[in-house]
Amino acid sequence: MFTRTLEVTTKSGKAEELSSAIHDKVLPILKKQTGFVHETILLSDTEPNRVLALSFWNTKEDAERYQREQYPAIHQIVRPLLDADPVIRTFNVDYSATDRIAASKAA
Repeated sequence: MFTRTLEVTTKSGKAEELSSAIHDKVLPILKKQTGFVHETILLSDTEPNRVLALSFWNTKEDAERYQREQYPAIHQIVRPLLDADPVIRTFNVDYSATDRIAASKAA
């Protein structure tokens, strides 16, 4: 398994809007991609404009195909919410126990 991380700084106060845009507009596109497995969005609890998106893929080749064929259009969808271009990194997944993670809003 392979993952792409996308770290961004949003315009002031736009982190939750970015998360919603990824969920509503980007995720449907991701789900149609060969080899796509899962997407996780993390909103920083200490830096209100920092967002980390993790996408998981069956293979490196699947992630690279997505990067070439779909990412440019997706970048245009989210670009108005960003303060700077995203930093993209890639990793081989060594271990995962995600069956116990659930999203929740802070009280």
